[in-house]
Amino acid sequence: MNWLESLFFDHSPLQALVVISIIIATGLGLGKIRIGGISLGVTFVFFTGILAGHLGLSIDSAMLNYAESFGLVLFVYELGLKVGPGFFSSFRTGGVKLNLLSLGVILFGTLIAIGFCIWGNQSVTDMVGVLCGATTNTPALGAAQQSLEQLGIPSGNTALGCAVTYPLGVVGVIVALVLIRKFFVKQSDISAGDRFEQNHTFIATFRVTNPAIQGMSVKDVAKIAKCHFVVSRLWHNGKVEIPTSDTIFHSGDRVLAVTTDAESKELRMVFGTQEEKDWNKDDIDWNAIDSSLVSSHVVVSRPEINGRKLGSLRLRNSYGINISRVTRAGVQLLATPGLVLQLGDRLTVVGEQKAIDNVAKILGNTTSQLKDPNLAAIFIGIVLGLILGSLPIALPGISTPVKMGLAGGPMIVGILIGRFGPNMHLVTYTTRSANLMLRGIGLSLFLACLGLDAGAGFLDTIMKADGLLWIGLGLIITIIPVLLMAPVAMRVFKLDFGSACGMLCGAMANPMALNYANETLPGDNAAVSYATVYPLTMVSRVVIAQVMVLAMA
Repeated sequence: MNWLESLFFDHSPLQALVVISIIIATGLGLGKIRIGGISLGVTFVFFTGILAGHLGLSIDSAMLNYAESFGLVLFVYELGLKVGPGFFSSFRTGGVKLNLLSLGVILFGTLIAIGFCIWGNQSVTDMVGVLCGATTNTPALGAAQQSLEQLGIPSGNTALGCAVTYPLGVVGVIVALVLIRKFFVKQSDISAGDRFEQNHTFIATFRVTNPAIQGMSVKDVAKIAKCHFVVSRLWHNGKVEIPTSDTIFHSGDRVLAVTTDAESKELRMVFGTQEEKDWNKDDIDWNAIDSSLVSSHVVVSRPEINGRKLGSLRLRNSYGINISRVTRAGVQLLATPGLVLQLGDRLTVVGEQKAIDNVAKILGNTTSQLKDPNLAAIFIGIVLGLILGSLPIALPGISTPVKMGLAGGPMIVGILIGRFGPNMHLVTYTTRSANLMLRGIGLSLFLACLGLDAGAGFLDTIMKADGLLWIGLGLIITIIPVLLMAPVAMRVFKLDFGSACGMLCGAMANPMALNYANETLPGDNAAVSYATVYPLTMVSRVVIAQVMVLAMA
């Protein structure tokens, strides 16, 4: 039986694969168990890793660091690709607000840590480590240790404080989110977030009663209007037609238009009167609206179309059809002429069936061609992300350059490639299931190795050097800022619960809590908000850790 003992305990690449696989499989199985209606999901892999490390399982340190780093990079890069198409529009509409709220979370946590130093007789070397562990931010720990070394101060307790508070820093945010959902959140807050994510577009019918636009063409009205819209159908004298840019509006015309919810009021002022019928329900039978036109979904699958602007295809003039909206990664976008198409986009096309069939031939409409992900683009993006993460950034007043690290660099590059890759005809499309699988594999690897590394001697560490006190202080730093800022975000700044969760997880640099939010909430608002605030909050945490050391040590 020596071979079996060697398989589990003798360090080798095979042994590392066996141990990590057992930890992940066990953790994912236990993570499905619901206690009080709550399950931790993939986060339980982290605790399984801690238990395995405590029981004496270990793997080669180089293999451990590689698997942990690769898992984190794969997770954040795929997350960036996923949220990239909607990131910049989200940042324009609410990014400043989200980042200000996340900075509020950081400020509260930092003030609590400083308060423990001043009034709790805790040394700054201990508390900066507790702060880094409570906020699960290892780049900040590294920056603090470098600053302490420059000052000639031992940093052993700093790393120790981070180690004992990190596990509950992971769980603390999840516990806070559960408490917030139970005591502060209404079901309408959750459903509103789902609607926002799944229906960025807003469909309504209007009557042309505004004398100012009567006799004007569609393109002339679009120039003077202060909002974006697409006219899907137009009824003139009871006859339906597909409008072109030269179509003239007449008094009494009925217009079916696609805009955004925020701009629908402006569009009502443009046309004059809005009808009360709700066109945004899921059960609308678009083909029953009129007998001569049908509405169909056409998928972009031809690589030649990737990166082309919708207006450059001239589909409306060539085939007499209209494209009302584009669905991308579950998000509905307004089909403006300047919209850059990507592989996998699903276009809602209105027109005669024969014309729609011709458009389908142009765009491809063959989903089988999209099943194989472009792996080369994924690894090219990861390399670029690692280069960006390793780039030293000099900040005024900080002696040690700041780096985006393994998490920040790949995420930012993923966002940029997800948004701008098609402009350079780079095929970045992966199916939703493939993206979820790659993210799941990456996060599971990261959590398993992180737990295994922390598990060795974990209980002994807790019982030494005020470990229990540090854990208590860390929990306060983790939970209190989240509980304070969540009601502010939802009640004062009117964020839906999903966006608030993503902002809080990003402010705490906690991808495990984000995954919990993604699994329990509809839509992708949490992921988009997380990616919106993560770069600034990550840099802020690193800078604050160094400033605390330089100012108070």
